[in-house]
Amino acid sequence: MQAPRPPQNGWGNRPPARPTRHPKPPTLHVVVGSAPVHPAAVPASQPQYLSPPRRRRHRWSRALIIVIAGLAVGMIGTVIALSIGLFLMLSGGRTLPGVEVAGIPLGGLSKEEAFARLSASFDGLNFRDGERQWHLSLNQLQGTLDAASTVERALAYGRSTGSILNGIFGTAEVAPVIIFDPTGLITGLEGLGPQVNVPAQNATIRYEAGALVPVAAVEGRALDVGATAAKLVNLSATYHHGALDVVMTPVQPAVVDATPLLAKAQALLSSPLVIRAYNPVTNAVIDWQIPPQTWGVWLNTVNMPSGVSFTVSGAPLVDFLNTQNSALSGGQYLKPDEAMRAVQQAVEGGSAQAQVRLYNASTQYTVQPGDTLGSIAWKTGIQMFRISRANPGLNLETLGTGQVITLPSKDDLLPLPIVPNKRIVVSITRQRMWVYENGGVKWDWAASTGIADSPTQPGVYQILSHEGTAYAGNWNLHMPSFMSIYEAVPGFHNGIHGFPTRGGSQILWENSLGTRVTYGCILIDSANARILYDWAADGVVVEIQP
Repeated sequence: MQAPRPPQNGWGNRPPARPTRHPKPPTLHVVVGSAPVHPAAVPASQPQYLSPPRRRRHRWSRALIIVIAGLAVGMIGTVIALSIGLFLMLSGGRTLPGVEVAGIPLGGLSKEEAFARLSASFDGLNFRDGERQWHLSLNQLQGTLDAASTVERALAYGRSTGSILNGIFGTAEVAPVIIFDPTGLITGLEGLGPQVNVPAQNATIRYEAGALVPVAAVEGRALDVGATAAKLVNLSATYHHGALDVVMTPVQPAVVDATPLLAKAQALLSSPLVIRAYNPVTNAVIDWQIPPQTWGVWLNTVNMPSGVSFTVSGAPLVDFLNTQNSALSGGQYLKPDEAMRAVQQAVEGGSAQAQVRLYNASTQYTVQPGDTLGSIAWKTGIQMFRISRANPGLNLETLGTGQVITLPSKDDLLPLPIVPNKRIVVSITRQRMWVYENGGVKWDWAASTGIADSPTQPGVYQILSHEGTAYAGNWNLHMPSFMSIYEAVPGFHNGIHGFPTRGGSQILWENSLGTRVTYGCILIDSANARILYDWAADGVVVEIQP
C-alpha cells in the first residue's frame, strides 16, 4: 500500500515553511462572508500559513536625532561664545593668557600692568649649553631693558604676530627687547667664559694596576664670545624656552699622542715622590714618601713653555698634605695650597723631590723670676717691639713672675720665600760665621757682632735686601756689601757688611775682627763680604745664635 502523498499547495514536494514564532500566538479569525469562523472550525489536516507581523520602529532613532541636534546647538553656542570671548580679548587691550617674557607671566595684563610687572621682575638672561645653564644680570651684560617696547611686543602676540591659539591655550614666549653696549656686552660674555669653557684634556699616562698605560686625549669646548654676542642682538629669533643657547667652538688638546710621554713617566715613577717639609726656624726636616703606585695615579700632563710636561692632580695631593699636617707637633703646620704648588712645580720640572715650608704658630710664655722684656727678647729671639705689639694693653715694663704673655710667630721674621739648601749661621759667643750649602760648610770666617750697649739680637732671620754701600747716619759709617737681615727697632735695620769707612777714607775695625765692635751689625772681612753678597740671594736664612 502506498503512503499518502502530501497535498499539492504550490510548493511542489517541499515541506511547508516553518511558521513565524511569536512569544504569544495571535488569535486567528477567519471571516467567511460576514460570520466569523473560529480556528477550531478549520480542519486540522489542512495547514495554515500566516504572514509575519509588521516590525516596530526603534525608539532610539528619535532619541539619537535629538542628541545630535542638541550637540550641534551646543557646539554652535560654544563657537559663538569663543568668538565673542576672542573678540573681547583681542579688542580689550590686554595680553593673551599664555604670553610670558623670559619666564615672567604677562597674560591678561593691560599695557600699564605688564610694564610694571616686567620692570619689577626682569633681572637678566639665562644662557644654556645643553643641560648646563647660567644666569647673567643686565649689569653684567651692560644692557638696558626696553620695557615699553617689550610690552608692545607682548601685546602684539596673537594679534599681528605669533599664533593666536598658542597665545590663548598654550605658552607664548616673547623675547625681551634689550639695548646693549657693544663693548660692555663682550666684556660680560668674556666673564662668562670661565664658567662655560670645558678645557681640552691632553693625552697622558696613567699608572694603573702596576703598569703605565696611555690615556686618550679629549677635545674641549670654548665659548665663542663674538657669535654669542651676535645672537644676543637678535633675541627675538634666538631666545627660546627661557634661555639663549651659547655658541661653542671645539678646542683641540695640545697632546694627542701619549707615546712620547711614556719614557718621561717611567723616569719619574722609578722612585717614590719625596716631599721634604722644612722648618726654617728650627732647621728641622721631615721627609714624606709616596710610592709610585700611589702618586703615579695623580699624574697629569701640563703645557709648559719648554713643551709638555707632567704635574700632579691637586685634590689627592692636598688630601695627603692635610693628613700629614694633622700629625705635626710643636705648633708646626703647613699651608696645604702653598705646599701643593711647590710639589707641582717640582714634578713639572721633572723632579720627584719637592721641598715645602713648615710654619710655626704663636706661643705663650710664662714669665720667670728675674725676667725683663729685654731678657725675654734675647732668650726667645724676638725683638722687644714685636713682643709689645703682640700684647697690647699689657705693661711689659713691670712683668711679674708667672705672668703669661704672647710671643708672635717667629715666621714674622721670615717674610720672603725661603731659599733652599743655603743657610748662614753666626755665633755671638764664638764670634764666628759659617756659611752652609746643601748641608755642608762652604765657608768658615771670623766675624764681629755688636757691643754690649748696642748688641746684635739673636734669632732666625733672612737676607731681606742688598745694598752696595749703606750709610748709617747715627755713626757716619759707610758699610760696603751691605745685606739687611732684621729690624732692630722699627725703621732701622741691622745687617751683614764688610769693614766700614768714616769720612770717606778711614777704615774701621780691620784689626778687631773676631771681637764685639759693631753697633749691632755683623762684620766680616770686606773680601768675604763681597763673596757672600753675590752668593746669598734675598731669602737666604740667617741664624744668629747667642
